[in-house]
Parts: sequence; structure tokens; C-alpha cells
Amino acid sequence: MDKLEKVEMMDKILREFEDLRNSQTSVLKKISKIEADNINLGVKLLEEKLTEIYFAVDTNLNLVTSLEEEFQKHRDKFYKDNKIAALKEE
Repeated sequence: MDKLEKVEMMDKILREFEDLRNSQTSVLKKISKIEADNINLGVKLLEEKLTEIYFAVDTNLNLVTSLEEEFQKHRDKFYKDNKIAALKEE
């Protein structure tokens, strides 16, 4: 795999991270919606378990976001160190 292919693969992975982050955010919104709906129902089981799920997903979202940021730095360093801009001009 040449350097340009590696950068393209890294960019693809970054898009996948973005999609994963967006999915996790969507799950958090859905959990919040269920919690709001349960306010009227008052089902204790949902109150307890949804909170656990929410915090687990939120933790995962933070991990994904952190890894995405670190990988972006890795990609940017690779891009700079291997002078990818110049390779693309050729």
C-alpha cells in the first residue's frame, strides 16, 4: 500500500469514526426521549436501567471521540511527514 492509499484509508476510517460518533449521539437522544416519555408512566425499572444504559453509551461516545481525535492527529502527522500534498500534485 503506497502513501496515498494509506492516507485515503485513514480518511475513510475518520469518516467511519464520525458515523460511529453520530450513531452514539443518536442513541443518547433516543434514550433521553424514552426517559422523557417515562416521566408520565413512572416505571421504576425504566428509570433505573435507562440511566445505566445512558451512562454506558455516553462513556463509549467519549472513548470514540477521544480515539477519533487522536487518530486525526496521527493522520495529519503522517500527511505532513510524508509530504502527501506534494504527492497529490504530481
